[in-house]
Amino acid sequence: MDYTYAIIDSCATSKLQLQLHMEEYGDFNCVGNARSSQEGMNTILKFIPDLVLINLNENSMEHFQMVTELNQFIPSLPIIVGYSTSKKYAYNAIKSGFFDYWILPHTEFDVRKTIMRLRKLFPKTNTPSTICLKSYSDYRYLDTSEILYLKSDNNATDFFMANGTVVSAFKTLKSFEKKLPKSFVRVHQSYIINSRYVSGINYGKCTCTLRNDKEEELPFTKTYKNKVDDLKQILSKTAIETLN
Repeated sequence: MDYTYAIIDSCATSKLQLQLHMEEYGDFNCVGNARSSQEGMNTILKFIPDLVLINLNENSMEHFQMVTELNQFIPSLPIIVGYSTSKKYAYNAIKSGFFDYWILPHTEFDVRKTIMRLRKLFPKTNTPSTICLKSYSDYRYLDTSEILYLKSDNNATDFFMANGTVVSAFKTLKSFEKKLPKSFVRVHQSYIINSRYVSGINYGKCTCTLRNDKEEELPFTKTYKNKVDDLKQILSKTAIETLN
């Protein structure tokens, strides 16, 4: 399981340098960039990254205020690393609960020490999460990594699995929406898809294509288009894009 991170930095040079250092770590995926604390707040609330990297050289107090305000909206803060050209903001960073503090320019050694310490203290396990479907005295445990998508049918929900089986649960789609891992995205009143299986998004046809033994197209609606846009942005971070 990978870590996600976001960068808040108005300096293009510093941001590029940091991105180049972070590319060395294949288990860290960038989900967003921001130039200001306001953009940063929106990015964090939108993607809930594991790690946030903040340049404190400009408007440092606004960034510290942003970190304080985050507690109003999310149950726990992401891991935060601040950096600057001096130690001027180190004390405030410690008081604000920052995980680490770097002195610019970025060095490979500083980044590596932080990443290794982060991995040690906050390990990501590859153990697949499961979801329990209970019906009277019957308990079914599904590996969420094997779920292609969920489809609602009135007050019942069908789980379409990667091995071709379908498991039914007598609960609404909404009851499962918040219990599933972040990789699951609601794209339609009747569908939640597992983004790990998405192989294509067609805005003209309003469909998402899921890959398995055979490709399957599922519809998305305008109501959930913002979710599809977020999905496209995340998938694009790890794709090589070519334009015709």
